[in-house]
Amino acid sequence: MQSMSTTTNISKRKNPKQTRDEPEPAHATAKSVKKTFAQAHSLDHGAHELGQLLQLSFLATDEPCFIFNPFTGSILKANTAAEHFFRAPGNTLDGLKIDKLYPQNAGYLYVFTDETLEKGQARTRDLTLFRPNGEKINIEHAAMRLRHGDATSILMTLIDLDALHQRDFKSEAESYLKKGFYEWLRDEKYFREIEREYRLILSAAGEGIYGVGVDGLTTFLNPAAESILGYSSEELIGFDMHEIIHHHHSDGSEYPAAECPIYNAFKQGKVNTATDEVFWHKNGTQIPVEYTSTPIVDGGELIGAVIVFRDISERQQREDQLRKALIENAELRERLELENAYLQEEIRLNSSHDKFIGNSTALGALLTQIEMVAPTDANVLITGESGTGKELVAHELHRASTRSDRPLIRVNCAAIPRELFESEFFGHVKGSFSGATRDRVGRFQLADGGTLFLDEIGELEIGLQAKLLRVVQEGKFERVGEERSREVDVRLIAATNKELKQAVLDNEFREDLYFRLNVFPINCLPLRQRPSDIPILAEHCLETTCNRLNLPKPQLTRANVNMLKAYPWPGNIRELQNVMERAVILSKKGKLLFDLPINAQQSDDGNTSGNDRAKDQNNRILTQKELTAIERENMVRALKACDGIVAGENGVAKLLGIKPTTVYSRLKSWGIS
Repeated sequence: MQSMSTTTNISKRKNPKQTRDEPEPAHATAKSVKKTFAQAHSLDHGAHELGQLLQLSFLATDEPCFIFNPFTGSILKANTAAEHFFRAPGNTLDGLKIDKLYPQNAGYLYVFTDETLEKGQARTRDLTLFRPNGEKINIEHAAMRLRHGDATSILMTLIDLDALHQRDFKSEAESYLKKGFYEWLRDEKYFREIEREYRLILSAAGEGIYGVGVDGLTTFLNPAAESILGYSSEELIGFDMHEIIHHHHSDGSEYPAAECPIYNAFKQGKVNTATDEVFWHKNGTQIPVEYTSTPIVDGGELIGAVIVFRDISERQQREDQLRKALIENAELRERLELENAYLQEEIRLNSSHDKFIGNSTALGALLTQIEMVAPTDANVLITGESGTGKELVAHELHRASTRSDRPLIRVNCAAIPRELFESEFFGHVKGSFSGATRDRVGRFQLADGGTLFLDEIGELEIGLQAKLLRVVQEGKFERVGEERSREVDVRLIAATNKELKQAVLDNEFREDLYFRLNVFPINCLPLRQRPSDIPILAEHCLETTCNRLNLPKPQLTRANVNMLKAYPWPGNIRELQNVMERAVILSKKGKLLFDLPINAQQSDDGNTSGNDRAKDQNNRILTQKELTAIERENMVRALKACDGIVAGENGVAKLLGIKPTTVYSRLKSWGIS
């Protein structure tokens, strides 16, 4: 309708009896209304009294009424019941525009007014009114056209249909009472109260409750069920509940109604409970629920089922968080246990190698390199013969780094079986392979935030080097039996006694892995190239051994030192420690006895070791030529040890216990420059 499609103000309607120059009527007041009544009934004194009587009747009637001008839209007068109905006491309705009472029904009001003016009276239930709480009022409007003199007004009466229904009910009850149905009404009221109490209980329940009939259609549901499912009662009652909220499993697979425990409750007549299923919310999301479906029996016949359910989303989240926390705690406990084992090993190593000992130029250069690279996160490759202190260098690099508050994790690559490589380095989850009875933390995860020391890296099979390379490049790995990737922040220090460059050329070591590890190379020189460190190291080993074995400390003489310097030390510092310990045990009357091979570094054939050669020489008498050769070789070693200095405190003469002139004479005779 045209009047409904636009915002219509009833005050715009023109009075056909008004001239163009006639002004619009002003807001009516109580005085003007009385004047209107007086004009309408001013024929005589009796008519005037009748008008007053009619006015009093209008004001006192219990039906909300008001009179308004259909052309200006102004309310001329409202009775007391109307003031109570619209909650506008004190004549505040008088003079108000009627549009204000029907802000959402301007179109219907306009049409209804036209109908009243045309027919003289009209009724409608299309005009809608709402209570302050938003509740719709079930109401009927009755309108009557009033003509008084040249003016026209409309009397509007509001009929509360709910109150009318109650009056009808009371009238019917009185009729039943008169006919002897008083007991029936009392029982009905009793059952109504019971029903009301049951509904209150259902409404107050915090768990969702709904009922289904034997046809699977929903019969009722409580407010908690509406809140959990997102549906209103009107959207579910009378519809197939399974097809709306229980149609699929949590994995998305279809859930046939024939398999539904809810339906089976009233089909089989037994209580069914589910703890790990889902209902589907109106917005399409899953709701984890647990529910109990109980059959309803009437007169021995199954007529449906009542379902009590609860949303367990929060409980599942708490359980998942607890489960995750337990797993993390187990991992942390295992990690701490392993870290403790490594820290104890580190303490043991530090107790035997508590500092670098020596004063050689080579050792000074080594310490300078450590000082330069330790504070960075650069990967370091330590090379050198066995026993030259590569592991000690790795520990010092970690100690001087920014990661010193985290552990240094050592892995002996030569001791790890091929089949356990991934488990050892990356860890595994329970059940990932035979024997995996629990989750295991790998070395990379254990070293997260710290340093991983790959000892004997040159012994790692080339097939396993590719797996190691990925972690070195990307900082990511997967546990055995686990799909998700884990990130780690690890600094790598590798050590080897092999020549890795040659291994790369021989296809025994991956070139890309070599370049990743060899960011900063450090070479540990053998002991034979640091002869000036031998006396200091020997003195340290002597003191440490005597303290450990609780033996008196023998005197390390110059002759002892000369003998130690003359030996090539193929086993380096580790061999020196063993020799000094053996000498302490064999010492007599404070004199050290060294069990060292003579001329061990020389072997005329490749089949005779230095020790075997020494035993042979100890069992025979040497010729003068052989003695001269030994003395000559000893002189060369002394010159190297003293950096070519002959005289003075640090010279060869002082070291060998002979005069400087004797040294010069022998050098000349032996042709030594």
